[in-house]
Amino acid sequence: MEFDATFFALVGLILFLVLLGYLGVHKTVAKALDNRAGAIAKELDEAKRLRAEAALLLAEYQKKARDAEVEAREIVDQAGREAAALAEEAKTAMEDYVTRRTKMAEDKITQAEHQAMQEVRSLSADLAVAAAEKILSARLKGDAAAELVTSAINDVRNRLN
Repeated sequence: MEFDATFFALVGLILFLVLLGYLGVHKTVAKALDNRAGAIAKELDEAKRLRAEAALLLAEYQKKARDAEVEAREIVDQAGREAAALAEEAKTAMEDYVTRRTKMAEDKITQAEHQAMQEVRSLSADLAVAAAEKILSARLKGDAAAELVTSAINDVRNRLN
């Protein structure tokens, strides 16, 4: 039998593997691989937990965003209703103001007409008294005439005023 280099390489490999088995390298490698597999499993579990937590947070924030949107719509609607109510109130107040101012103007006009009528009556009474005085004094003479004129003037004044 001839021994060539491949045979010696095979024998060397077998001896190397036996030496590794004798020294317990396979246990150390298996233990290292098991530790690595455990660490990876822990990292996967942590990643799953973090993903679930992130999904819960996302759902919570989406709910908060929807709630905020609904609340914003309600605020806008409420503001619109308040603005409409304020506009209606302002319109009513303006109409009341115009009505009051119109009434006041009509009252002032009525008062001015009444005052003008009183002044016209007073002037006409004074003119009538003056005319009656002139006519009576021209027709009547003496104390009786003066007494009659004074009485008539006072009577006319009382009746016209």
